[in-house]
Amino acid sequence: KEFPDRFINVGIAEQNMIGISAGLATTGKIPFASTFAMFAAGRAYDQIRNSVAYPKLNVKICGTHAGVTVGEDGATHQMLEDLSLMRSIPNMTVLCTSDDVQTKWAIKEMAKIDGPVYIRLARVATPVIYDENQKFEIGKMVQIGDGTDATVFATGVEVAEALKAKEELEKENINIRVVDVHTIKPIDREMIIKCARETKKLITIEDHSIIGGLGTAVCEVLSEECPTKVVRMGMQDRFGKSGKAEQLLKYFKLDSQAIIEEIKG
Repeated sequence: KEFPDRFINVGIAEQNMIGISAGLATTGKIPFASTFAMFAAGRAYDQIRNSVAYPKLNVKICGTHAGVTVGEDGATHQMLEDLSLMRSIPNMTVLCTSDDVQTKWAIKEMAKIDGPVYIRLARVATPVIYDENQKFEIGKMVQIGDGTDATVFATGVEVAEALKAKEELEKENINIRVVDVHTIKPIDREMIIKCARETKKLITIEDHSIIGGLGTAVCEVLSEECPTKVVRMGMQDRFGKSGKAEQLLKYFKLDSQAIIEEIKG
């Protein structure tokens, strides 16, 4: 509405959208290409890899409606592999934000990076976690709390679930820390190692496959720097189902209660 002359609706043609974005980038524009994550990272993978990342063009890709929390659209539209796909591409920065405040910050910061960026966004409404004065930095995780009983590395919608679990566990004198991983690539190696040394248990949780996503990224760092057992919570090498977001989080053991059970277990 604000800038109609800057908006191009390419219809159901996601591969073409990425090609157009690559062309715009060669003219000095900073295109933001947005569609469902299933079609951005999945259908247009070839174009992202070869037309955007290989020449390191300044294209920003916004994959919305990611994860099982897409809900009733079902398994075909619940993208669970996009973080894995995007973080494996050279030159690509990968973000996954947890609330409105962080997302607004990320969009502004993406525009400042000279090169391709992928941001993963959810469909489901999430609580506001941060106030407007919160400081973020690409490549730096946000530690919430100083508990030593466990660290929960969470990304996207799972940050709110982890914080709910943290609040409930405090009632039983179990003190954990939640680490908001808004940048999947480059990963914050220092924070991962710090938490491994300071806490008794490490958990990763993501509305994404445990193969190739946040859990894999954390384990890669620890295997090289500080070998530690990690529990990876996420989609266990399977597709999603149709249902309401909150029901699916419970069904696939991705909600706060599942985190609590894992920590107490």
